[in-house]
Amino acid sequence: MLATQLGGCGKTITGTPRAVGDIDAGTAAGIPIDNSKPSGPKQGVGNAEFTVDNADKGEMDRLAVNALADIYDYWTERMPADFDGQKFEPLKRLVSYDSNGTALKVCNASTAKSVNAFYCSLDDSVSWDRGVLLPMLDKQFGPMSVVAVLAHEMGHAVQFRLGKKSNIGQGTPTIVKEQQADCYAGAFFRHVAEGKAKHFEINVGKGLNQVLATMFFIRDPAGLSANKQGAHGLAFDRVFAFQAGFTEGPKRCARMDPAEINSRIAEKERDEQDEEVGGQVDVATQKNQGLLRKSLDEAFKRTGAAPPEIKDSGAKCADGTSTPPATYCAEENVVSIDLKALKKIATPPKRGQEPGEDGNGIGDFAAFAEIASRYSLSIQKSVGANMEGEKAGLRTACLTGAWAAFTVDKVPGDGDGGLHIAVGDLDEAVAELLQDSSLIAADVKGVQIPSGFARVEAFRVGYFDGDKGCATQFS
Repeated sequence: MLATQLGGCGKTITGTPRAVGDIDAGTAAGIPIDNSKPSGPKQGVGNAEFTVDNADKGEMDRLAVNALADIYDYWTERMPADFDGQKFEPLKRLVSYDSNGTALKVCNASTAKSVNAFYCSLDDSVSWDRGVLLPMLDKQFGPMSVVAVLAHEMGHAVQFRLGKKSNIGQGTPTIVKEQQADCYAGAFFRHVAEGKAKHFEINVGKGLNQVLATMFFIRDPAGLSANKQGAHGLAFDRVFAFQAGFTEGPKRCARMDPAEINSRIAEKERDEQDEEVGGQVDVATQKNQGLLRKSLDEAFKRTGAAPPEIKDSGAKCADGTSTPPATYCAEENVVSIDLKALKKIATPPKRGQEPGEDGNGIGDFAAFAEIASRYSLSIQKSVGANMEGEKAGLRTACLTGAWAAFTVDKVPGDGDGGLHIAVGDLDEAVAELLQDSSLIAADVKGVQIPSGFARVEAFRVGYFDGDKGCATQFS
């Protein structure tokens, strides 16, 4: 987030960027959260047997083949059921390679240093890097992240087979194809979550959170236009597409077209020289804390709530209450913060590192959003809402999203400047929302709602519908 100019209160973003239906803090689109359920390969199930070019039959190839077997089973059932009886045809070729090993020629390109997985329509193939990419995903996010990446690539194969039935033609922008593929992957994961896959299982709490966090890792670089060739979308947009498929199934994915995606892509193109791309500021300075306070006061001015003070007092209240790194002290109407802890969150991870794990930070917006979440509790208090419980956690995430949207626009003539959201900040919000200790979707006692899926949905409601949408959805 950059120190530039303050966002406008009248921010309007078109589209209906969330799955239809009530948001339940204890479920992922209706499937109850049960973190005692394992996520990963099922025990005692034999390995699938597929012909794979250049396979070494090691652990990563076994993981990939078993994933593809389950994905094949899913589309063999769903394609005819959802698309006028059309049968699913298996891929003509599967390729395994090591990006650090002997190079192959696949899809008219060399695999040397190609840390990737991809579908090629030229020979109807899916290829994966068993040497670097798959082990890296497995180590950082677990085996289901590998399944997610292959489900995405198989989504492209599904598009190729469906053609016009999936709104795909020769001139279809890349971003549409990629968002659809994310959506088809989400639809497949619903199948897994319902216990219907032969080789894999997933719990929809921490297990699904890791899959959603993979979107942060493989998102587009901040500032890449959604209209550019090869654009996949930022994590905020990719997670929506995945959730749409998970919630509503393959038919929903097939309806995605340029008009819809242009209406809901949250962060538009910025010039490559624009300083707002990937901008980070020091959250601990007095100036930036003042700018944060100003943006929050302005964002919620129309509610009539008395704005709380923001004090660096170690995230502790006078009565000893503490929900570090920020605490809302209701009796004093103060947001008490621990700047040292927030500064750690604000330090972005290096490329290739998982955000929020092993001491890694996430970015400045994640830290600012932690403070904003506690500020939003004062708004809830002012209208007599209960500040404890799951509904309070959902409202908190929603109001934090409303504040985020408020910072998008610039106010002409505001010479003093203010906080303005930078490209990539919403991805930081997604990453922070999926952390086990995040306050963005937590009540006044710091109790987080169980469903990471629902946390992101609630934040998105606020971002697109504002505080009025929060009042309607979570009253």
